[in-house]
Amino acid sequence: MKVLVDMPLFAPGLEALRRVPGVEVVQVEKPEEKKRLLPTALVQDCDVLFCTFPPENLGEMQQLKLIQISSAGYTQLLGLGLPEKNIRACNALGVFDVPIAEWNMAMMVNMARDMRTLLHHQDEKIWDRSARFQHEIRGSVVGIWGYGGIGRETARLAKAMGLTVHVLTRTPVGKREDTYCVPGTGDPDGVLPDRNFLLHEKESFLKGLDFLILAMPLTPENEGIVGEEELNSLPPGAFLLNPARGVLVKEQALIKALKDGAIKGAALDTHYYYPMPPGHPFWSMPNVILTPHISGSSASPNFLQRAYDILVQNVTRLQEGRSLLNELHPSKLVI
Repeated sequence: MKVLVDMPLFAPGLEALRRVPGVEVVQVEKPEEKKRLLPTALVQDCDVLFCTFPPENLGEMQQLKLIQISSAGYTQLLGLGLPEKNIRACNALGVFDVPIAEWNMAMMVNMARDMRTLLHHQDEKIWDRSARFQHEIRGSVVGIWGYGGIGRETARLAKAMGLTVHVLTRTPVGKREDTYCVPGTGDPDGVLPDRNFLLHEKESFLKGLDFLILAMPLTPENEGIVGEEELNSLPPGAFLLNPARGVLVKEQALIKALKDGAIKGAALDTHYYYPMPPGHPFWSMPNVILTPHISGSSASPNFLQRAYDILVQNVTRLQEGRSLLNELHPSKLVI
């Protein structure tokens, strides 16, 4: 089995891949995170492709059986005719569960203690020991909308810090199988939530929260899923955290809720514009923390290790005829 690696070098991962019996590893000399032509001689007899974006001459890869991409999002695979060509595809779901869950915990503590104001006080040399800077999050109720890998690792950390965990999902929470998870993290058996709400119970879910964390993917059905009605269903003292996708929340509804005090504050890592324009009101709102989509990214120190780990496991599983990790159903690969 010939594996073509069009990814940055990660020596331990390559070494582990080469140890898989019957595997030949070929590296692209100058890997790039973009779609471009690769030499025909390099691609034509490959069985597995490890990349972020498939090459423009994907059609020349007549022996290709599997594409393993390094991102959780997979729009770059849509419309390539992979199901018709019997090419299987897997994404990198799970590589960012840990850093994004840690961002969630950091933001809850920061929002509860109003660290944004405290840091401003430091810059202005203001000594203010008000009680509002001394809140703790233990005993709070955190609601996680969506319960994939990020939601499950957030739940694990939140339970360790003494929070009550509620989740809102389309179907009852259960075990996750054949999905990548960093060992020792997450909630693979689905046993951590104190309460599981289904979509028709959305209002009851929202009204009992101190923190609402969005942990769902962006789909056509989910765009704008949080609007004025949902924000007004939260208690006035609640905080919104969005490390998922900016447009899950209606922009003007969020601005209004923050200005009018419908919610207490928001921590936003994903946005409506890239970069956010200097004149956007979020920049100057004292109850908003903005981070530039860094809660989980390919610059994370563990990104390559985890991405290669998925690849090695899937090449092994493919060799042995077992189910693959993070495999995308063919129905997800058509436009």
